[in-house]
Amino acid sequence: MSDKLSDRQERLIDSFALLAEDREMTLHYLMELGDGLPRLADHQYHAGAKVKGCMSNVWLHSTLKGTHIHYSADSDTRITRGLIALLIEVLSDLPPQEVVRADIYFPTRIGMQGFIGTQRSNGFASMIAHMKAHANVQLSALQQNLPNP
Repeated sequence: MSDKLSDRQERLIDSFALLAEDREMTLHYLMELGDGLPRLADHQYHAGAKVKGCMSNVWLHSTLKGTHIHYSADSDTRITRGLIALLIEVLSDLPPQEVVRADIYFPTRIGMQGFIGTQRSNGFASMIAHMKAHANVQLSALQQNLPNP
């Protein structure tokens, strides 16, 4: 795991530690993070961009910027927007091969299970899998020197 990926996760862990296990403040902070996500363009809200396995609607897109994958996403609920914002903060703008191999440990360290519940945890796992699948596609395109899929 790269230092950049670890550093990003450690920063998140530190920011959540400041909330001192206050569930209400943690959820409020998570929603604020989601509020900071830029909205997608209207044409990006389509069935092919939806993350399967989430209770809420989540739309995810990826592009290559040079040799790094960049993610953009949105959701129709504030908490889920916050969750995808966390993943974008950690995984966006890294080489795709690093995303594919990424060990995402911050959810356990911030005690995420305690403030989002089982169904959202399952959806969060689906978001991670979807982002890694996007990274695999982008990695293949990079290796074959193909245009952006």
